[in-house]
Amino acid sequence: MPEGHSVHRIARQFARNFVGRTVEASSPQGRFADGAAVLSGRTPTTARAVGKQMFLEFDGEIWLRVHLGLYGAWDFAGEILVDSTIASANGRMGQTNQRGTDLATPADVPVFDDAGENSLTSIGAPRKTRVHVRMSEQTKSLEPSAGGGADDTAAPDAEWPPPVVGQVRLRLLTDVTCADLRGPTACAIETPEQVAAVIARLGPDPLVGDPAENEERFVAAVRARNVAIGQLLMDQSVVSGIGNVYRAEMLFRANLDPHTPGKAIPEEVVRGMWRDWVELLRIGVETGQMMTMDGLEGEAWRKAMAHRDDRHWVYHRAGLPCRVCGTEIVLEEMQARKLYWCPNCQR
Repeated sequence: MPEGHSVHRIARQFARNFVGRTVEASSPQGRFADGAAVLSGRTPTTARAVGKQMFLEFDGEIWLRVHLGLYGAWDFAGEILVDSTIASANGRMGQTNQRGTDLATPADVPVFDDAGENSLTSIGAPRKTRVHVRMSEQTKSLEPSAGGGADDTAAPDAEWPPPVVGQVRLRLLTDVTCADLRGPTACAIETPEQVAAVIARLGPDPLVGDPAENEERFVAAVRARNVAIGQLLMDQSVVSGIGNVYRAEMLFRANLDPHTPGKAIPEEVVRGMWRDWVELLRIGVETGQMMTMDGLEGEAWRKAMAHRDDRHWVYHRAGLPCRVCGTEIVLEEMQARKLYWCPNCQR
């Protein structure tokens, strides 16, 4: 399931390419035909993300709410405003580090992820490129459109609009850009009141609202519950945007046993976890990767950006030695989700 950083990046891509442009909406699959009819001919005015949900406002106070869930993805095609950090090699597209951030990799050194955490970059000075790219946590690669890589202009022979491939729930089309939605858990037309009610049920998101208030909400929600912290971090009413990867990594970074009840965790530790989430989310939005290891530079950073298994402390490392103490990493199920942790460091 896409975690919070991916959804924020998708929302920013919509803000770049769709806000202020009239769209033609359709539902090739047919399951969202009525909703598409409501949206078609309208102009998006706002794109925002809260945790794992994206909200796209249209003129007339009409909102589209999308939750990608386990299998959902957005595919973008056409002329897309992107950063100069998209690169291509061997028919694949990937991320380099962002210009203008304090992350320590040269911006002209391409890094290609092979495990599906990439999404189209959406921070920094935009430029136009003709691409076809999928934005979801499941993507194996970011593929350039036929006739060009990431630095090419529109391919003169490219078919427009692009043909529908697979089960497309919703297609949003401007004169130059196409976005296809496949397999979402939720895709709904909502009123401002309904959107406000959904957001009210969500826990704090570091990129939404007042930072100090967000921290207090998180601390209060965790310390009031006699529930395992490994469960609380995945509860979207406690905190928005954390999924399986960030859950495992944040618990390791805090040296916390996943089974520790929230109310038993000292306040300073809970505050430290929130501040860690603020920083990890920032890095995730800026790079498109869930980078959770500290202190990597040069080749080690580039290797970690290219391979998921080189950028996490415990996630996806069941049976392997802990990077800190050498103890075998444990894999168990917690509420039907995989949980990775070190029984020595996290006690």
